[in-house]
Amino acid sequence: QVQLVESGGGLVQAGGSLRLSCAASVRTFSLYAMGWFRQAAGKEREVVAAISWSGGRTYYAESVKGRFTISRDNDKNTVYLQMNSLNPEDAAVYSCGAKYGRSLNPSRIADEYDYWGQGTQVTVSS
Repeated sequence: QVQLVESGGGLVQAGGSLRLSCAASVRTFSLYAMGWFRQAAGKEREVVAAISWSGGRTYYAESVKGRFTISRDNDKNTVYLQMNSLNPEDAAVYSCGAKYGRSLNPSRIADEYDYWGQGTQVTVSS
């Protein structure tokens, strides 16, 4: 069983930045690819970014490319999402997911993830 705990969400003005963290309670963190997903009110969950088990491969949704950066620290069992130039369309509940396996490329498909955190709210004021 893997427990994921997100932190770092909050209220920020448009153009501002936030850094989300997702801490995993598992000894074998490096066996998992990680992903950040978000769900805005009335909308379906969508992938934001994902990172392979080693950190060597990443994926970004088109809407966040150039603004968001996903990274991981396998020694700290933590994955991060640095979010810059936030706009109101980025407001959502952000959740991290863990997908077991050392695939070359990280998955962008939520159904492929095995574990999820409870989510953290990001609100962007215009």
